[in-house]
Amino acid sequence: MSKKSVDTGKGRIMVFGTFDGLHKGHLNFFKQARKLHQFPFLIVSIGRDRNVKKIKGENPEFSERKRLNLVKKCKLADRVVLSGIKNHLSHIVKMHPEIIALGYDQKAYVKNLKKDLKNKGVLVKIVRLKPYKEKIYKNHLLKNI
Repeated sequence: MSKKSVDTGKGRIMVFGTFDGLHKGHLNFFKQARKLHQFPFLIVSIGRDRNVKKIKGENPEFSERKRLNLVKKCKLADRVVLSGIKNHLSHIVKMHPEIIALGYDQKAYVKNLKKDLKNKGVLVKIVRLKPYKEKIYKNHLLKNI
């Protein structure tokens, strides 16, 4: 039995990312995720500064707090949280999503995600979302413009 968000019957959908400055690709990502359930409750997990450095090889332009506040302001997320620092599963287990929506290019921490969450008592559907103008809307490409 999965938890419902605030007993409203909304489906919890969780996405993850750095979101180092929001662009149309990010907004499309959130909108695609919201379409995965008739009554969506979108939870956006913001990558911690030290984990972004470890995964991408460089520090994010904006701090994790600034990125968290930026996503909150865009009004497409129902809840915005910081990811775990040492354990990427703990905050997911706490949020207990029904669906995890991954970006088309997300590779970090996803290999055994479904199995690892099942071992923690969280049964989740994992969906890979489509890119939005992938040759344009990538932060590393936008920084070069």
